[in-house]
Amino acid sequence: MKLNIVYEDADLLVLNKPSGISMHKTHINDQHETIADLLIKQYPFLKDVGEDLLRPGIVHRLDKETSGLVIIAKNNPTFSYLKNLFQERKMIKHYVALVYGHPHNPEGIINVPLGKLGTKQTTQLKGKKDLTVRDAITEYRTLKTFKDYTLLEVSPKTGRTHQIRIHLKSIGNPIVGDPLYAEGKPLPAGLDRLFLHAQRIEFVTPEGKALVLEAGLPEDLSQALEDLSRTK
Repeated sequence: MKLNIVYEDADLLVLNKPSGISMHKTHINDQHETIADLLIKQYPFLKDVGEDLLRPGIVHRLDKETSGLVIIAKNNPTFSYLKNLFQERKMIKHYVALVYGHPHNPEGIINVPLGKLGTKQTTQLKGKKDLTVRDAITEYRTLKTFKDYTLLEVSPKTGRTHQIRIHLKSIGNPIVGDPLYAEGKPLPAGLDRLFLHAQRIEFVTPEGKALVLEAGLPEDLSQALEDLSRTK
């Protein structure tokens, strides 16, 4: 597998990540090939960038099943700069998600804090154990409606683990193909993975250049929508 580079300059690069590959290893003995492995092969100096040897230059992550745009810092000053953009909510991200059913409101803001128990995120904030609670905000709007599904544009304002997936489930519309939050639900014919794609990202580079980058839907997701349109 080769890196699909959408944009690159002296400080950073933006990849179009395919579904089915993890961003980085979960532990040093993990044998699965990851985006981090591919990065080190092509950019060996990245091993010295960032805060974790397992995440060379990786400022933010996409889930293994999620495809789309992800930013990689090529040096530590840029890593710190981009990290601050995310923390200050100045990194604008837009995803496309196909969900089960139809949201009660065609567009809206989901402002539901997430509790973290170990590595698991949940909207359940009370339980037998104390949870670490963090605010989480997600905006969404309807792009297209099908008989049993809805295509949404989703913009997370915070960056919690599985935020989009959990938030959409919380309003009764989990993402199609989600193995954790829509387990057991049927998939449209021909689709065999999570329908979540990081389509657009907007930010200002360390040099002050305003960037708006886009990555079209992968073929499998586009084909699924075409098939749904024919059976609408």
